[in-house]
Amino acid sequence: MKLKINLRNILSVKIHKIVLLLLALCIYNTAYGQNQRISVYGNNQSLQKVFEQIEQQTKLSVTYNQTKLDVNKKIKENFIDKKLSFVMDALLKNTGFTCNYEPEHIVITPSVQPKEKAAAKQTVQMKKITGKVTGITGEPLIGANVLALGSKQATITNLNGEFTLEVPADGKLQVTYIGYLPQEVSTNGKTQLVIQLKEDSKLMDEVVVVGFGTQKKVNLTGAVTSVNIQETLGDRPITNVTAALQGVVPGLKIEGTTGTPGDNLSYNIRGTTSINGGGPLVLVNNVPMDINMIDPQDIESVSVLKDAASAAIYGARAAFGVILITTKQGKKDMAPKFNYNNNFSFSKALELPQKANPLESILAYKEMGWPNDTYVDGKNIPQWETYIRDYMDNPSKYPQGYVFDENGNLFLMRENDMFADMMDNYGFMQNHSFSVSGGGSRTNYRIGLGYTNEDGILITDKDRYERANLSSFLSVEVNKWLTTQLDIRYANSTQNKVEQGGRNGIWGSAMQLPSYQNISPYEEDGITYPAETSATYIRYGEPRIVKKTDFRALGRIIISPLKNLKITGEYTYNRVTNYNRMYVNQYKYIGMNFTGVLNNTENTLYALTQGFNNYNAINVFANYDFSIGNHNIGVMGGFNQEENHAESQWTERKDVLLSNLPSISGATGTTTATDTFNEYALRGLFYRVNYSYKDRYMVEANGRYDGTSRFARNKRWNLFPSFSAGWNVAREAFMEPYNDVINNLKVRGSWGELGNQNTTNLYPYIQLMKFVAEDPNSNWLIENKRPNTANAPDLISALLGWETMRSWNIGFDLGLLSNRLTVSLDWFNRKTINMVGPAPELPVTLGANVPKVNNADMQSTGFELDLGWRDQIRGFNYGVHLLLSDDRQKILKYPNKTGKIDTWYAGEYSGNIWGFETIGVAKSQEEMDAHLASLPNGGQDALGSKWGAGDIMYRDLNGDGKISSGATLNDPGDRKIIGNNSPRFKFGLDLNASWKGFDARLFFQGVAKRDAWLGDNMFWGATGDIWQSACFTPHLDFFREGDDFWSPNTNAYFPRPLSVNYAKNQQAQTRYLQNAAYVRLKNLSIGYTIPARITSKMGISNLRIFFSGENLFTLTGLPQGFDPETIGTGYGSGSYTSGKTYPLSRTFSTGFSVNF
Repeated sequence: MKLKINLRNILSVKIHKIVLLLLALCIYNTAYGQNQRISVYGNNQSLQKVFEQIEQQTKLSVTYNQTKLDVNKKIKENFIDKKLSFVMDALLKNTGFTCNYEPEHIVITPSVQPKEKAAAKQTVQMKKITGKVTGITGEPLIGANVLALGSKQATITNLNGEFTLEVPADGKLQVTYIGYLPQEVSTNGKTQLVIQLKEDSKLMDEVVVVGFGTQKKVNLTGAVTSVNIQETLGDRPITNVTAALQGVVPGLKIEGTTGTPGDNLSYNIRGTTSINGGGPLVLVNNVPMDINMIDPQDIESVSVLKDAASAAIYGARAAFGVILITTKQGKKDMAPKFNYNNNFSFSKALELPQKANPLESILAYKEMGWPNDTYVDGKNIPQWETYIRDYMDNPSKYPQGYVFDENGNLFLMRENDMFADMMDNYGFMQNHSFSVSGGGSRTNYRIGLGYTNEDGILITDKDRYERANLSSFLSVEVNKWLTTQLDIRYANSTQNKVEQGGRNGIWGSAMQLPSYQNISPYEEDGITYPAETSATYIRYGEPRIVKKTDFRALGRIIISPLKNLKITGEYTYNRVTNYNRMYVNQYKYIGMNFTGVLNNTENTLYALTQGFNNYNAINVFANYDFSIGNHNIGVMGGFNQEENHAESQWTERKDVLLSNLPSISGATGTTTATDTFNEYALRGLFYRVNYSYKDRYMVEANGRYDGTSRFARNKRWNLFPSFSAGWNVAREAFMEPYNDVINNLKVRGSWGELGNQNTTNLYPYIQLMKFVAEDPNSNWLIENKRPNTANAPDLISALLGWETMRSWNIGFDLGLLSNRLTVSLDWFNRKTINMVGPAPELPVTLGANVPKVNNADMQSTGFELDLGWRDQIRGFNYGVHLLLSDDRQKILKYPNKTGKIDTWYAGEYSGNIWGFETIGVAKSQEEMDAHLASLPNGGQDALGSKWGAGDIMYRDLNGDGKISSGATLNDPGDRKIIGNNSPRFKFGLDLNASWKGFDARLFFQGVAKRDAWLGDNMFWGATGDIWQSACFTPHLDFFREGDDFWSPNTNAYFPRPLSVNYAKNQQAQTRYLQNAAYVRLKNLSIGYTIPARITSKMGISNLRIFFSGENLFTLTGLPQGFDPETIGTGYGSGSYTSGKTYPLSRTFSTGFSVNF
């Protein structure tokens, strides 16, 4: 008991000290708050606008009763470097109001005159009221304003939502809180109150950017996802917008194909739309622009239009969905605001395989059954093993790590790290962004500068990406009915890519050569030469240099001749220039087996591609919104015209004379040159009509009548309509009893059509003749020169026309518990009809190529789920956001009469993998013999010979007594569909929290279902080719019966390794089909915002520092060395590309953001 009392006393003392400390801080904050110096500008602005300036500079919330104080009063005076108390006294002079200063608030209350005070003391009895303010679910509302009506008394709630206030005995309280409806409460003799506020749904309605306008999210009837780019971008060390959108929009699939600095990500909306490819339309402030050339810090919001109803207004351009980007523009009546933010990051390769050591590699070769134990390049394998064991026992015996035997054969013994040899300790990236924005009573402006510099992980300054951005926006309200705007953007990027890389590319060589491969220089005839390695290719080779500039100017005029009528005219000029330079230089290195000096190339070569694209566009459209009682109607119509003009020239010449100044004119060899020129135009009329009744019933019609120059006259024009409707059940009278819980309950549906003009070449209806000057393929000479040649034109199809996308979408939106819990679910069915497929089969005696025609159909189906929760607990804010989506593509029609399974066919799902069903690996010769005996009509001979222990046993699916591959649907042999490589059930999980200036975010992204067939030596291990001789540690788990390699391994994962005939065991099959599903911690960031009371002393309104990590953790079923985001990319083709690519990086960054 005594111990408990002592503890209680101790705790009591500590609590008192804490209370006194907090009280002192509050007094300090209050005193400092009213004495801090500010500068605000009246300029005939409203009192409310001036209050907003004060809030921005002081970080104090100005609280007042909007029904009593005239906040529309115009303020003419400017206050430069004045105390806050002086400014507030001047603003409230002769208004009948005064103010009190709280730690985070300025509370404005009615003034009480001395006589009134005396009378009040005599006539009004005061009493103390304690209470608590909560939301509808009982959560405390922190910082709610509590005002005693008819009295000067006011206060705000604490961290528990509690307050104490003296009020007249029969008085009333008014309680206000941002996002909630104000409420008046009578005390009625009570001294304790619990006040529950209802959410103000009007304030909470989110505005979403849609085609040529905006709409309240609650009234949307189409499938649109809006993204706050600053929240999704956060502190991530990324160079383009697509990386910030990965995993945050359901239905938007974004994949990284490589980690090369400056390489773009691939993306689509709701999966593949056409077998002919295509990507979403990206519009920046209504105008097309390369999404990868935009500074992410310039972006205000992003809207993704996913169904035909939301995208139909863009017609032919929107067949693959639309990404609408709105940039920051500054605000009116705002003093100049400066912003600077940066991040500095360091990166390392994310996923690299672990190679087997030299002894393990040689022992694996020993098991491969090389004839006479002689490796492919003539070395005796047992002798090699002896050298390596000697070297491992005594490295000083062979200080160079290799030895030549008496026959001149080279034996390499030292273990080398080729990855470390070719990569720096880390890559470095820096991003900087600076902007100034503001405005007067009739103007608003913003100017932004951005700079990105990313150095890759390779040991060279040739592996880098650099981009500079400039943006400017100015809006001037000339008068009440006329506004003019000018938006100018410029971006310049340079990418240096290391591409020259020996026989398998730099990554192919590094991945496929074994750990004993020499990396040290070698001397021959007194000259030291570098080794034949990826590091040598990187150090001595020249990079490909890719430059791009993007200039865009947008002029806009907005006329408002009548109330609710707005007419907008836009003109855009966009010029993109491209420069692509490749110089294949000549350098010498020693061959892999030191057999002699090799040249990088027989002939040096210089190639240059230059081109430009000019784009001109005109948009004219009008919006008219009006209401008749509870009926709200909006009408929009417009005209759009676009013209594209592009030219490019490619020139190549061999035998460059000056290596330090390569050029076309500075070369003497053969010159090859081509050029291209193209133009096309698009013109369209578009409309939108929407109607709503009490925001309860909503109907909308969109459409566009498009014409393109790319089709023949009778196929040029087409109408693309859409219709959608919604019912907000939560607005019905019978739902009123549940409104405290159900805030939004909306069902919606849409139907629409879109068109695709990008079906084949630009003008498929025009016959073209191929002309070749001095045709190098001609077999005769005229006057000692090859003649110019022209080929007969191919046939054309007069019937070729639009591909049409016809889609249905059904959606469901739910908001519960003050919209803290939100759910959005969409299901879609999209059919692409009249896709351009293969040409009809005609007799070869025709003598010309047959044209392609519209003869294929495809269907896409899928769903999208968006689930969110946000809440606040005693000042601790947190949120959980889960996204899940899926889509599948099925061919409905395709001209494949024979049913070949190696091309498209009706009924096929995109991504299907055909293969054999595996019984297992034969553990003995007897088991294999028994299996072959069960196949009396040919065994497995169609796949290979000499079947034995450690080989694969395949299942006879068609029961014909043999194993065969087949080729058609009617006769697939023993193959079946064993998997699908399309990513299924894509998800993103965002966890965020903030408390007292600290904030944290964890973002997970992944795919829940995906199959992959990895068909190269990266998966299988060493083969009979010296350039495919690498063994990784997982490959050592192969079948072996003897104990030479430490122990038998008859339960191995891999079949026995073979020097020849190894393909028989590497057929696509169920046993080695890989699970490519994954979850990745894409980003973890932690930040802290310095308190305003500290930063304001330095003239800074906001200062935040942060630390961030990217690609920190990955859980996947893929084997070592394979990244689930890059499989199927890199050197080679098809499944043989897996893993041989520039790896993604794990990145750590830090930086700060400052406003002043």
